[in-house]
Amino acid sequence: MTEIRRLSASRRQLLAGGGAAALAAMLPGRLLAAGPIPTAGIYTVPVEQQWVSRIHKAAEAAAAGGRIDYRFSENVSNTDYPRVIREYAEGGVKLIIGEIFGVEQEAREVMADYPETAFLMGSSFKEDAGLPNLAVFDNYIQDAAYLTGLIAGAMTKSANIGMVGGFPIPEVNRLMNAFMAGVREQKPEARFQVAFIGSWFDPPKAKETAFAMIENGADMLYAERFGVSDAAQERGVLAIGNVIDTQADYPETVVASALWHFEPTLEAAIAAVNAGSFTAKDYGIYSFMKEGGCSLAPLGTFEGKVPAETMALVAEREAAIRAGTFTVAIDDSEPKSA
Repeated sequence: MTEIRRLSASRRQLLAGGGAAALAAMLPGRLLAAGPIPTAGIYTVPVEQQWVSRIHKAAEAAAAGGRIDYRFSENVSNTDYPRVIREYAEGGVKLIIGEIFGVEQEAREVMADYPETAFLMGSSFKEDAGLPNLAVFDNYIQDAAYLTGLIAGAMTKSANIGMVGGFPIPEVNRLMNAFMAGVREQKPEARFQVAFIGSWFDPPKAKETAFAMIENGADMLYAERFGVSDAAQERGVLAIGNVIDTQADYPETVVASALWHFEPTLEAAIAAVNAGSFTAKDYGIYSFMKEGGCSLAPLGTFEGKVPAETMALVAEREAAIRAGTFTVAIDDSEPKSA
């Protein structure tokens, strides 16, 4: 049976200590402003995985702030996902967050059975007006990925860059394409080796793929997956991080990282649930830099090592992105080696 881990007050404690307010928060059709929203996260990978870790971190913060009562299940297989949804929904959870990339149809069918439960799910597809309790999101952090590309383009000496991704889906493709656009702006002659390992969490496979790229001349790696920066560190080449900041773990390797901040997305959903206005919507906009959904990580040990003119350009472009006067293209097409 899938392990369930939990944070904040238990449902039993809420009922015992919160009285009528907590009970009202769990009844269908009622506003939830009276107390923490019973919330569950359902994840197909460990919560330590880059992408999921950002959702989990935001949920922990909301729980610590008393806005939600949070529990979660990790390592849930796609075949088991619908069952876990049902268990949480029937157990009184009013907001369920997670990712349904590999189980779109089955998950949506189950969600239709629980119209009083709000679902905020990572998805490759858009919202459906016929399923008003499902809002979708993904990590539109192309703004930050583009900025890391500018830095990578300035730091590579061979203009040969290796890129290792999980799956060629829009959520990955748009980040890779934005990164490549930034690199080419600095190094128009840049070559890219692109590979997908067919897994969201297989560090050994990602590492071996990266080793092959280094053998083929890459002196800069785009670490969309765990394992790539390990390869870069062992072979003495540089890397660019994605979604989380790993600079402290690889101080001589990771030059820059594009960070995803899930907090704006989750807080918007919490506000909607509390107001009784949660409905089918695309929450992707909340990952944009101008919404506070992504940023460029501090350079750490590489501070002062990236050319000053490059950092000036990065600062200029970041200000323009935040002001809405510069737009990073959203290209969901599969990137190819070139």
